[in-house]
Amino acid sequence: MIIELNHLRCFVAVAEELHFGRAAARLFITQPPLSRQIQLLEQALDVVLFERNSRSVKLTAAGRAYYEDAVRILRLSTQAADSARRVARGDAGQVTMGFTAVSGYHLVPGFITAVREELPGIRVVLKEMVSLLQVKALESREIDLGVMRAQFFMHGIEFQRIAREPLQLAIPAQHPLATRRTIAARDLDALPFVMYSHDGGKYFHDLIAGLFAASGVQADYVQFIDQTHTIVALVRAGIGVAIVPASARELCFEEVVFRPLWTQDAHADIDLAWSEEQTNPAAENVRRFAIEHFARIEKRALTKR
Repeated sequence: MIIELNHLRCFVAVAEELHFGRAAARLFITQPPLSRQIQLLEQALDVVLFERNSRSVKLTAAGRAYYEDAVRILRLSTQAADSARRVARGDAGQVTMGFTAVSGYHLVPGFITAVREELPGIRVVLKEMVSLLQVKALESREIDLGVMRAQFFMHGIEFQRIAREPLQLAIPAQHPLATRRTIAARDLDALPFVMYSHDGGKYFHDLIAGLFAASGVQADYVQFIDQTHTIVALVRAGIGVAIVPASARELCFEEVVFRPLWTQDAHADIDLAWSEEQTNPAAENVRRFAIEHFARIEKRALTKR
């Protein structure tokens, strides 16, 4: 005979009540079927669990030992069912989130803190990846969500902007332009300029190239680099100036200053991305929370202006 949870429930009720009548009432059944369940359980175990006579019911030594494990099994069964329901609702589970290096300076750490506070049952696993690799990872289900620059529009991938930040000029602290409060387009003509690479830094490369074309800037490109932190390091070394997202200030490089550009239209967007075929309930909860979270942040920022 296969021992089922119902056998354990019957046994625990009798073990705790030490009375078949009271145990049957507790289980909302009559006494004969309860007695039958206990008999079947004892036969399956090939042990006597209770000493019974016309006046009393007592647990045997084997019964006392079995009681401890039976209670534990029933508790684990309840916990397992609760956990399954929480995961199905998206209240618990694991979510893998890709993010770009720049979003990791400030945006993502703050968001993870908020998730821990508001969605404590969900564990977010972070994977640092460039935007193109994130899109591919969403397609292959390697990640559930991505925080990236929406430059690769592909079928089945949804994007929503969650943040916007201005572009600024990063300048060596001793450079003459460091004394300016704002930078004009003509100030960059013929200056050594550290540019994002066309491949690894395509989003910013295209953004800055378009800005220069619209403003008539003739920059002297001296290096093409993938990552923002390396670009700012080269600026600190005096290799040239660079245009970077304002979040690069979070890198806290000494001897580098940041100045606003000549136009307020120079900005970079950060987007949340997910697959239309998303099947992870926890990821859907995190996605909705992210959109609400960053909308609140943007609203507060607009109020302060």
